[in-house]
Amino acid sequence: MKIIFSKPGLPETGVLALGVLEGRRLSPSASLLDKTLNGALKRAVKAGMFKGGKDQGLTLLAPGEGGLDRVFLFGLGKARNLDALAMQAIGGRIYAALAAKGHTEATVAVDTYKGGKMSAGDMAAELAFGARLRSYRFDKYRTKEKPENKPSLKNLKILCEGTAKARRAFAVKDKVAEGVFLTRDLVSEPANVLYPATLAQKAKALTKLGVEVQVLGETQMKKLGMGALLGVGQGSARESKLVVMQWNGAPKKSSKTPIAFVGKGVTFDTGGISLKPSGGMEDMKWDMGGAGVVIGLMKALAGRKAKVNVVGVVGLAENMPSSSAQRPGDIVTSMSGQTIEVLNTDAEGRLVLADALWYCKERFKPRLMVNLATLTGAIIVCLGGERAGLFSNNDKLAGRLFDAGEAVEEKLWRLPLDKVYDKMIDGEAADIKNISGGRGAGSITAAQFLQRFVGKTPWAHLDIAGVTWSKKDSALTPKGGTAFGVRLLNNMMAEHYEAEE
Repeated sequence: MKIIFSKPGLPETGVLALGVLEGRRLSPSASLLDKTLNGALKRAVKAGMFKGGKDQGLTLLAPGEGGLDRVFLFGLGKARNLDALAMQAIGGRIYAALAAKGHTEATVAVDTYKGGKMSAGDMAAELAFGARLRSYRFDKYRTKEKPENKPSLKNLKILCEGTAKARRAFAVKDKVAEGVFLTRDLVSEPANVLYPATLAQKAKALTKLGVEVQVLGETQMKKLGMGALLGVGQGSARESKLVVMQWNGAPKKSSKTPIAFVGKGVTFDTGGISLKPSGGMEDMKWDMGGAGVVIGLMKALAGRKAKVNVVGVVGLAENMPSSSAQRPGDIVTSMSGQTIEVLNTDAEGRLVLADALWYCKERFKPRLMVNLATLTGAIIVCLGGERAGLFSNNDKLAGRLFDAGEAVEEKLWRLPLDKVYDKMIDGEAADIKNISGGRGAGSITAAQFLQRFVGKTPWAHLDIAGVTWSKKDSALTPKGGTAFGVRLLNNMMAEHYEAEE
């Protein structure tokens, strides 16, 4: 979908979207149109339940005596509450309301409001960003879909004052949307198409944006001593990979070490010998969600030329049962030298991350590390699909992550790390065991496991198992892959680490 910004001036034909404030108060553009339609909009608003609430919408077909085919009235709520998130959500709802109605073009009028805090240009850019995020669709394998079920909207024109400002702001946001879309694509692909080698190729494509990409194979990982990661993939016919991505956007005079993001990339997780139940196993194609977020984030940062040095490391493996698969009770030696007793082969993500985190820490000496992983079902029991779990050894980093999540509606909730929980994974036959053996605190003990591989580096772990995939639409995200984490981490980088360069 192409998004165009243009100066105010209502069209006489086609499809038009106009705002209505809470209390049925028409926006300036809606009032102007209402006059030309002899009060048709006011009559329609008064006749129903539509009151201009922030989640409301009202469609009018061929209203009044004009030549418009359709008018969509979108609720704005209270003017003082029109912030970036509100405008993004409005943009998403406008797209959802108009996308599949048979029209190829639509126009949205954005006005300024008394008591509002944003300019028309800023509001237009945020609305466009929301519409762009909501327009995502993964349909590459659909061959017999009915035309009426496909989005027809190809062009969205946004009318506002300050079009130049809106274009500049949206251009940056659109690069972030491209990163979000890449992540959604990756988590949506089936495992027969996306496996360690092909996922590494997707990351390799970022070289076109100036990202340096290195792919390590099993021979190289064996030399490095990555027994934990390699153990996960040894039952698969697919070779495991470790991908290293570097974006060096900071000024050359900067002496600051990079910021690192590390992702779990289990491209399909059967559970291995500790086999999962068959029901719902198809969802395990997106057990590489953490790696997908890191790759999408690198695209977003490089795409908008972020002025910061960033490293992305993703450990890629396929967890399959076979005659060569890792067994419960096996002991592996991680790159750190710590030995791990694998009591459950379905607690594999932490093994992948153990070597990826240690490698990242040792090679790059980063200022901080954030890892993302669809790590535990326990986090879904704890937080549902509303928030991701946050664990950290650094209060400042945890606070910045939490605030960034609130700012973009990708919310986190911090859970504890403590010596009592750490003791629960002390090994008997090895240094560490990969599960505690008990039913309680599963997400916390998984985080404690990871903490043993980060040393003194400021670090945070985001358990995104409950938020990586959605079974329902939201304002900015159609059901399916969410790319939760890309916008959050991009926001944190922009607010804190680019500014300090």
